[in-house]
Amino acid sequence: MRFLDLAATSAAVGATSGRRAKVELLAAALRSLDPGEVAAGSGWLAGELRQRQTGVGYAGLRDLPPPADTPTLTVGGVDAAIDEIAAVAGTGSQARRRALLHRLFAAATADEQRLLIGLFSGELRQGAQAGLLADAVARAAEVPVAAVRRALLLAGDLRSVAVAALGGGAPALAAFRLQVGRPLAPMLAQSAPSVDEALAATGTPAMVDVKLDGIRIQVHRSGSEIAVFTRSLDEITARVPEVVAAVRTLPGRELVLDGEAIGLDPAGRPLPFQETAGRAARRTTASTAGRAAAAPATLAAAEAAGSTVLTPYFFDLLHLDGQDLIDRPGRERWAALAGAVDGSLLVGRVEVDDAEQAGAAFAAAVDAGQEGVVVKDPAAPYDAGRRGSAWVKVKPRHTLDLVVLAVEWGSGRRRGWLSNLHLGARDPGTGEFVMLGKTFKGLTDEVLRWQTERFLALAVEKGDWVVRVRPEQVVEIAFDGVQTSSRYPGGMALRFARVLRYRHDKTAAEADTVDTVRAIHAGRVAGG
Repeated sequence: MRFLDLAATSAAVGATSGRRAKVELLAAALRSLDPGEVAAGSGWLAGELRQRQTGVGYAGLRDLPPPADTPTLTVGGVDAAIDEIAAVAGTGSQARRRALLHRLFAAATADEQRLLIGLFSGELRQGAQAGLLADAVARAAEVPVAAVRRALLLAGDLRSVAVAALGGGAPALAAFRLQVGRPLAPMLAQSAPSVDEALAATGTPAMVDVKLDGIRIQVHRSGSEIAVFTRSLDEITARVPEVVAAVRTLPGRELVLDGEAIGLDPAGRPLPFQETAGRAARRTTASTAGRAAAAPATLAAAEAAGSTVLTPYFFDLLHLDGQDLIDRPGRERWAALAGAVDGSLLVGRVEVDDAEQAGAAFAAAVDAGQEGVVVKDPAAPYDAGRRGSAWVKVKPRHTLDLVVLAVEWGSGRRRGWLSNLHLGARDPGTGEFVMLGKTFKGLTDEVLRWQTERFLALAVEKGDWVVRVRPEQVVEIAFDGVQTSSRYPGGMALRFARVLRYRHDKTAAEADTVDTVRAIHAGRVAGG
């Protein structure tokens, strides 16, 4: 298949609003792929590279060669080229990677370059996520969509499911099973602004779990073999010996556990999220924080590794000694979990009958320094990979009035509009603005049109990628927290920032200051 045809499908999907029309476009493209191209092509249509790490960042996507006039690339050829880029290592790797990247882009037309930039940057915003691709795979392979979704839940990988469906149909999809050692897509939670609304979705009675401010982990044990995976299904076993040690003490021979790993301070309160995430991202760290709150096996493993302790806490059990539990009601799974895992390694959980009880559990979790709660329907099965109403998370929300410093041109369906906002807080000491991150979340088409006109009028520098503007426009931003970041001069970044509204009633001089942001970062402000 020509890579240009895949790029045309991506652009068409981005310009299409209807779900059914998107599915038809995607299904037609999937049917056109050669068997050897399905793994790469299906991933690209979902905005994902088959190669998880390529070594290409934003800096590498600057100063690219001009586009080719004539399309020559194929899906297989591009996949092979990306394989070659991802394999570069050792002395001179940066120059070699850049040369290979430029060779690929020089052979790509303008439309193909746009798709490549979106794939390498991870920002191919065309509105075709895994759920939509599952429907398209079912349509292309002429199999029931339920069979595709079931296989996707168990495989945790859209590409392998697409290959199976298009190559072997329903029998190949039915062959997927929960396999100890192979991660499956985790069950996800919807969001609600209050426990009242969460309970309206789950019904009562409900279970309320403490939502830890850690990293999602899925742990597989088969005898002496233990593997730990992240939410994105990356294996991190070697980086978390304390998690492995804790699971090794459990009596079950075959287990698949769902939970969180979190760093704790000496008082047992959670460390800032970036410390937990940073600890999981590297193999060794010199620290002893949290050791007083960890289990003996966890402590010993962390001592041996010379690392900050990450204590695992589990909230679900998907497999136990040869029995798959994902189709069992939550109440049964959690009873099995309580019998298989020591209580010191279980997430805090309470059963509630009304909003008052749920509110008390929420307040207790926040007071303990945690993110909030997850309200769960005890009758629901483990709906792997789905974000349904059976689990609903409730977190306190922060808001700040910030100033727009620059805006990036959009891509996909936002092409031609100024989209991604660069956000800054006022520094009262210097009068300048400190950048805290970017967001394109929460913008409707109407707002995109308005802000494009507004920021072009405020522009002081118009680039092909970024338009820098006079720092005058105030925008109200909601976010989940503030984390340490070396990416920005202020050393901080907002977590999960999204636009609430533009504040036309405020001037930049009335915007929130960087001191307020530092207070939230230090945990001195519970909400805004």
